[in-house]
Amino acid sequence: MIQIQNFTKRYGDRDVVKNISFTAKDGVITGFIGHNGAGKSTTIKAITGVIRPTSGTITVNGYDVVKDALQAKYQFGYVSDSPDHFLRLTGVEYLHFIADIYDTPADGRAEFIEKNAKRFGIYDALNNQILSYSHGMRQKIMIMGALIHDPSVWILDEPLTGLDPQSAFELKKMMREHAEKGNSVFFSTHVLEVAEKLCDEICIIKQGELLYTGTLEGLKATYKSQASLENIFLELTDITE
Repeated sequence: MIQIQNFTKRYGDRDVVKNISFTAKDGVITGFIGHNGAGKSTTIKAITGVIRPTSGTITVNGYDVVKDALQAKYQFGYVSDSPDHFLRLTGVEYLHFIADIYDTPADGRAEFIEKNAKRFGIYDALNNQILSYSHGMRQKIMIMGALIHDPSVWILDEPLTGLDPQSAFELKKMMREHAEKGNSVFFSTHVLEVAEKLCDEICIIKQGELLYTGTLEGLKATYKSQASLENIFLELTDITE
């Protein structure tokens, strides 16, 4: 579970995220949607401890990301919005490196690597440098690295970008399976059709302000509309206003 209370992030005299509060619950896939520059990545970076909040608190499974930073980091797997990391390692070297950080048992990691590399169609490329991978392959290896220690909380920043249709299907299936085990999945996406079909709850952010958090049914009831999520979102977040 991720709990955010009155989170603000300020750069200079500008608040890029403004006093937002929401919970990404256990057993739920929570989608985080908003235009570029709305504050999605800033919020995710604060949850993962990459940046510090200006004010407010953020906890992951009860651990404060500032006061209990190390324990908080053990709780989640994080896929950033860029897969271009550790490019000179081979895929398997990268996965073992991440597994070592989290003290993942050798037998468990071997099974995980084989199962998921085959699931994502990159098993035969594990001994190649990540530098030689396509964008989609890099995304797959980063996803595997984020999940290799079996975290209960998944934090995914645009995880479907660059994935082929089969791998995107597999990842969405994995997300659903993870939530159905009582775990938490929190992800940002620009693909509103995916959010509408996959998410149990959504958070909509516009220019640093949280406009809505809850179920899609609740969103439609609140705004008295039976339109698609895309149409409601575009109306709510019209940046020309």
